[in-house]
Amino acid sequence: MFLALSTPTVFIYISLMMLFTLRTKAIFRETSRYILFAHMLINGTIHLVLSLVLYAVGGFFVVIMRAACAFILLMTASTFINAPLNLAVMSLERYTAICFPLRHGELATPERTRVALVLVWVLGTFNVLTDVFVLFILTEPSFYLSPSVCTFEQLLVMPWQQVKVMALNTLFFTVVGAILLYTYVAILRQVRTASIDRSSGQKALRTVLLHAIQLGLSLMSFFYSPLEYLLAKLPLPLYKKLQIINYFMILVLPRCLIYGLRDETFRPLLKQYFMCCRRK
Repeated sequence: MFLALSTPTVFIYISLMMLFTLRTKAIFRETSRYILFAHMLINGTIHLVLSLVLYAVGGFFVVIMRAACAFILLMTASTFINAPLNLAVMSLERYTAICFPLRHGELATPERTRVALVLVWVLGTFNVLTDVFVLFILTEPSFYLSPSVCTFEQLLVMPWQQVKVMALNTLFFTVVGAILLYTYVAILRQVRTASIDRSSGQKALRTVLLHAIQLGLSLMSFFYSPLEYLLAKLPLPLYKKLQIINYFMILVLPRCLIYGLRDETFRPLLKQYFMCCRRK
């Protein structure tokens, strides 16, 4: 339990340090690449914090009002979907920078980047928001005020909802995977034509490849519920121990991948502020 709760806390602290660093320079606030990076950190931090809350509430059998539970589940599910969608937008930004360098400043403006992030949140909330509306229509108002253990099953009152959730999640991840594959191949072809700086092209390829790895790690979350179902058939003492391992390996570690430390502009500033905080 200590390992499962302390590890995300460390990475939340690192993410907050990175966000603080991104706020210190105007170039970070006005460049599409860093705006998307900051959003990824904020989204990941929110998801880790809410995952910790849900795990602690479930682990200690704390009951909360269903209205509060619905809000927590809405944000948790939204940030889960936002992560791969944000990766897709980041890959497209690198694609325009390498394949259309003369139009990159026109296409990847801060305003357009913020519009893209609004669209990411609209798509991210759509799936679970429909479940909340269905729950609101089919239940009495007193249902939201009654206490209960907070689980995703609280939002699923109709059999078709589980199918809808899996179908939309699969669609999102498939589309993001296709975008990452397309941008990687397009950048690779551009690098091989030698029409761009080879060093910049190689960095862009590594960035898109890292996004693909992050997408693969995000897909691991789909295995949590089936594994939880199988573990529930084991004796209770063994189930409790393996449940923590399942949560830690499937949900926590994939979300703790630190991205952005390779950036030559960002890394020195982060190191400077981190060392300053350590001395203080």
